[in-house]
Amino acid sequence: MISPPASVDGFVKQFLANLNFDQGVSLSASDANDQYLALAGTVRDYLMARWLEDQTRQREQQAKTVCYLSAEYLLGKQLDNNLLAARLGEIATDALEQCGISMDDMREVEVEPGLGNGGLGRLAACFIDSLATMSVPTIGYGIRYEYGIFRQTFVDGQQVEQPDAWLRMGSPWEFPHPEAAQTISFGGRTETYDDEGVTRTRWIPDWNVLAVPYNMMVPGYHNGRVNTLRLWRAAATNAFDLRIFNSGDYEESVRAQTFAENISKVLYPEDSTPQGKELRLQQQYFFVAASINDFLDRVLPEGFDLEKLPDRVIFQLNDTHPVIGVPELMRVLVDERGMEWEDAWAITQKCFAYTCHTLLPEALEVWSVDLLGRLLPRHLEIIYRINDDFLEEVREKFGDDMMRIRNMSIIGEHPYRSVRMAYLATVAGAKVNGVAELHSQLLRDKVLHEFAEMYPDKFTNVTNGVTPRRFIRLANPSLASLITEALGAGWTVDLERLRGLEALAEDPEFRERFAAVKAGNKRRLSDVLERRDGVTIDDNHLLDVMVKRLHEYKRQTLKVLHIVTEYESIISGKVAAADIQPRTFIFGAKAAPGYAMAKRIIHLINSVASVVNNDPRVEGRLKVVFPPNYNVTLAESIIPAADLSEQISLAGKEASGTGNMKLALNGALTIGTDDGANVEIRQLVGDDNFFLFGMSEPEVEALWAKGYKPADFYQADPQLRAAMDLIASGAFSGGDRTVFEPVVSNLLYDDRFMVLADYASYIEAQKRVDLAYADQDAWTRSAILNIARSGFFSSDRSMRDYLDRIWHARPLL
Repeated sequence: MISPPASVDGFVKQFLANLNFDQGVSLSASDANDQYLALAGTVRDYLMARWLEDQTRQREQQAKTVCYLSAEYLLGKQLDNNLLAARLGEIATDALEQCGISMDDMREVEVEPGLGNGGLGRLAACFIDSLATMSVPTIGYGIRYEYGIFRQTFVDGQQVEQPDAWLRMGSPWEFPHPEAAQTISFGGRTETYDDEGVTRTRWIPDWNVLAVPYNMMVPGYHNGRVNTLRLWRAAATNAFDLRIFNSGDYEESVRAQTFAENISKVLYPEDSTPQGKELRLQQQYFFVAASINDFLDRVLPEGFDLEKLPDRVIFQLNDTHPVIGVPELMRVLVDERGMEWEDAWAITQKCFAYTCHTLLPEALEVWSVDLLGRLLPRHLEIIYRINDDFLEEVREKFGDDMMRIRNMSIIGEHPYRSVRMAYLATVAGAKVNGVAELHSQLLRDKVLHEFAEMYPDKFTNVTNGVTPRRFIRLANPSLASLITEALGAGWTVDLERLRGLEALAEDPEFRERFAAVKAGNKRRLSDVLERRDGVTIDDNHLLDVMVKRLHEYKRQTLKVLHIVTEYESIISGKVAAADIQPRTFIFGAKAAPGYAMAKRIIHLINSVASVVNNDPRVEGRLKVVFPPNYNVTLAESIIPAADLSEQISLAGKEASGTGNMKLALNGALTIGTDDGANVEIRQLVGDDNFFLFGMSEPEVEALWAKGYKPADFYQADPQLRAAMDLIASGAFSGGDRTVFEPVVSNLLYDDRFMVLADYASYIEAQKRVDLAYADQDAWTRSAILNIARSGFFSSDRSMRDYLDRIWHARPLL
């Protein structure tokens, strides 16, 4: 176990030493940032000994390591998480008070790391938290983005992207190790040569960069274990040319440095240009090559027998971004370590596993052969060889079925010659998993069905989960205290214990206390939003929350149509304002910089908010709030306050979702389709505690096959027609009909995510929400049952499933 300091005085002493000797200031001369850095250093010191001890133990035990390869880690702030893990919260708070410092002020100083965007990155952060808590040796590998994705601002309701300078004041939680940098190569050509009678290939690259590792500690909860998150920063091998500088060409003298550093500058560089696509591929190869070679060169002991590599590591591919690691491992084993191809391939197929996070064909990455051949020529050759051998397997099993062969080839021919990364991952991976029961079924039956026919044992399911440490203990301390008082402290690492709340849902006193917690969380959110954005939340409103990445398939437009329908019904006189259930609608979402329609939808939401919030006819009944720059920190205030969780994607489009789990675990009832993990949430919490609407996935397919005509739904439904006509009229754009015409036309004539087809069912479900919320006691009971029955959605359970079904790694002894 981590040993906390014996006393508050001991913490004060170390804090002041860090302030004096690390920050170089006295307490009286220090500012808030000095104090925060000294505090972080003090907490870090208590974790450090266990971190080093765990690394030694892993080497001694030759433990199998989970290497989690992910382009994103949406960590959230680290201070409270590390205080919680180390059991230092009360001592640190008391110590700061002795020094005249507020812990809340320190929380305000901390900047959230800009290392992720949405569910993919938050899932990765949950998983490494759980693996540390379960004592499983793990290294999370990723990129140390200098500016993250972007800081979202709104100008006249439209999204404007600003650099997210999260490193401006330094990060006290990371440890740079330039001495452990890896050299990563690009471009050039290949050549064959004779090696004692064996023909081999070598890669002769044109240029290279350095990958400099920065280590962060990932502490387990109350167990003394500390794993590692290793993030790579790109640097030039020759950063500065003094000769050119002295000639007066100052820009050219640092060109190599600028070029190299672009690789780790931002998360997901805009890729609508050839240069952007190339930079994305550079990023992906950069971090997986550095990670694989780091493990082989620095983690494994000297002289390790690589035939036994599958006993020591599993590289988990978190979506398709890291899949270029497959040919990289083959290149290292064959070209650099001298293995025979067949032996290297047998090892590689046991060392990788692939998690697919999508059902959208456009989200399954492909790279043009031209780009791959120019940037990574040896890897393209290896992919061709893998594909040739694989297609021979296909012929052996299914005969010369040319359609099947074309469909399954890793090399696609149309619309241009390309490498299908999901196919490569499926062929190379020991296992392929989806992230919810429905998603995994659709992967097997539709997205990768021919591969599932060939490799039925490869496919499995691991439903996602979220860490209760951050999303209940930290995000919702009042609820956490109530649960601990009722059930004891063990639920934090055994979330199924929440089942004990079922009986308490029938206890009037417990319901009253739970309702008080929810009301307190709403007031807390209102305070946060007032300080942050100058807006407040009304205490008596139903808090209707839709927080997720802005994408058409997630159907924020359907939510907007509901708001406009409510608004139109009041201003047209169809419904009296007093008869409308008071609601505050909260959105949180970023749109990718190059995604024009998503940015138009953000503009529409903000424009609707501006009109609705300033119309006296609906004052006190409807309010729309869209705080910019939604992130983990803001989520920790919104999610505990939510009454209604909007999970309204078209059935068959969402892989899983994790926001749905976080909201259910904090007592929000879900309105949703049977999509992703909604299916499992509904099954667990019960139909009486879930507002189901919309078509099922087979019904969606049937309507597509029949020929979906969204305009028919518009013509047939007066409510829908009134809402869309109000938008089209310019009512939310100062009378300018052209502003939102692209959104309206998209819904009427394209609507590939069937917003209009599900509209009537959605509006009907929202009426059921209003009726249910009118009985506050019954609503509170359902909210408690949602929490009680959602223990399955712990990331600890997800990790046990990965360990049992895919990784076969063991906790450290």
